[in-house]
Formats: sequence, structure tokens, C-alpha cells
Amino acid sequence: METLQQLGLFFGQTLIIVLAIVAIILTIASATLKNKMGKAFEVEIINDKIDEQKEALNSIIMTEDDFKKEKKRLKKEAKDENKNPKKFSYLIDFLKGDVEASAVDHLKEEINAVLTVAKKDDEVILRIESPGGVVHGYGLAAAQILRLREAGLQVTVCVDKVAASGGYLMSCVAHKIIASPFAIIGSIGVVAQVPNFNKLLKKHDVEYKEYTAGDYKRTVSIFGEITEKGEAKFREQLEVTHLLFKGFVGRYRPQLNMEKVATGEYWYGETALELNLVDKIQTSDDYILNKTKTHNVLKVSCEKKPTLSDKISGALSKSVSLTIDKLVRELGTKKQNLEIGNN
Repeated sequence: METLQQLGLFFGQTLIIVLAIVAIILTIASATLKNKMGKAFEVEIINDKIDEQKEALNSIIMTEDDFKKEKKRLKKEAKDENKNPKKFSYLIDFLKGDVEASAVDHLKEEINAVLTVAKKDDEVILRIESPGGVVHGYGLAAAQILRLREAGLQVTVCVDKVAASGGYLMSCVAHKIIASPFAIIGSIGVVAQVPNFNKLLKKHDVEYKEYTAGDYKRTVSIFGEITEKGEAKFREQLEVTHLLFKGFVGRYRPQLNMEKVATGEYWYGETALELNLVDKIQTSDDYILNKTKTHNVLKVSCEKKPTLSDKISGALSKSVSLTIDKLVRELGTKKQNLEIGNN
């Protein structure tokens, strides 16, 4: 009986939570639906962020008089800067480099925005983090960055953790590559992995047929028998891809000894510098902090906004999960108390 009461209480609480969530979401629905692109475009002034942090620290470590003097000095400095405004640098992040290079969609939008306002010789700083992935995805990402270079902008790539394979394909387009001491750089090579279950199918008397038109429409497959001819063609295609990779990198990094670095190996920052894979050892934070002394650094970001259905399903799932957890804990506590009482 008590359990039924608890279940009734559970469903009652859940219904109340659901109704409350729906009411809240409906109030913001009209604003959400106005964004037809479904993306949030934001510009953050990095200089202002740094100034706010500096002011917060100064308010603690300085005396009250010194803090007032410092604020006056900064105010005067800001007025002088308005008379002789700083140049602009644009910061774009590509920090979620998955296998499919799916972040290239956001990268495209961010580059489109920068190209509408940037002046020739302005700098674009790209922070890249990716271990690589599919050739066509990262080839497109590199082509997007190349648009900046072809527009006459200075392109600087900063790598704090990893820019390997497709990640390096993107990075090599820049005029300058900066890496942290232990960033993973390189991996100029091509890899393909194809599991094959043909022998397993034969063992269990499963017949698999594949129909193609063209000798090399399917060279190797998961279920079909891999022939010497098909495997040889597949290897040839890998070699062609590798040649294209090396040619692309060599076009923008002619100082590289391609025979030495295009082996598929990767190196850490310091060694990568010796091999001319990068131009400087420094963290992106340090580079950007120094840049704010001479430039206004604007971080440009464009990310997909969650849809109304995403918000509703996420909120409902979370509320139901929390309510169930609460009910389980309460029932567990009552059971434990009952067992103690029986003892």
C-alpha cells in the first residue's frame, strides 16, 4: 500500500515538473523560432575580458588609493586609444575535430563573417585541435582556411594539444604555425581499416553476393571476398591519396624535407620545430595575450542552437531522471528502516 502511495506521489511530482517545464519553454519559444538559421553567432572582445580580470585582481591586491589611480590611468589610456584605435585580429576556434570534421560547418560560417569585415593584412588566429579523420572532410576544412589567405589576410594557427593528419592538413595552410611544447604534430600519412567477415560467412554457409558495374567499383568490402586485384587497387588508391597529401603540404610548407616528415609519424612540439613543421613554440594563451597589447582581438563563434524539441526532451529527461532517483532513495531508506526495526 505504501509503495502504491509512493508511486502515486512520483507521478504527481513528475506531472507538476513537466507542466512547469513546458510553461517555461513556451515563453521562450517565440524568441527561439525567430532564429531561422538555428545557429547562435557571437563576438567576444578578448581585450575586455582580460581587462575585467585584471581589474578584479587589482581591486584585491592594490590599496584603495592605488586602485583609483590605476582606474584613472586606464581611463586615460582608453581615451588615447580611441584617438589612435588598435588594429583588429580575429580569433576562430576549431577545437572539436572529430573523424568527420563536422565542425567545418561552423568554421565556414565564422570565416564568411570575418571575410565581410576584415581588411587586407588583418590577422586571423585559428586554434586547431584535431587528430584527423576523413580526407574529404579535412580537405574542405583546409580549403575554408585557404579562403582567408587568398583574401590577403595573415593566417596564424595555434596548436596546444594536437594537429595530426587532417589536423595538420588544415594547419599547413597558415602563414605561421605556433605549437605548445608537447603538442602532437605531423602524421602526414594515410590509413584505412576494413574488417572482413567473408570467411565467417562461409563457415556458417551464408552466401553473400555483391553486384557492381566497373572493375574497381568495389575493391575491398566488409562481406565480400578480397581478391589480390582488388587489394592491389585499394593500396594504389591509398598511395595516390598520400601523394596528394604530401603535395598539398609541400605547397604551403616548402621548407619541409618531405621524405623525412611524410612517413605517417608524429612529433612533439620541440622536435616539430626542428623539422620545420611549426614555426614557434608558444601556447595560444600567451600568443593571444601578447596580441591584445597591439590589437583588438575579436573571438568569432557560430554554433548550432538546440531546437525547441531538443530543449523539451532534454529537460523532461532530466526531470524524470531526478524524480526517479529521489523515489528510489526514499524507498531504499524506508526499507532499511523497516529492516532495522524488525531486528
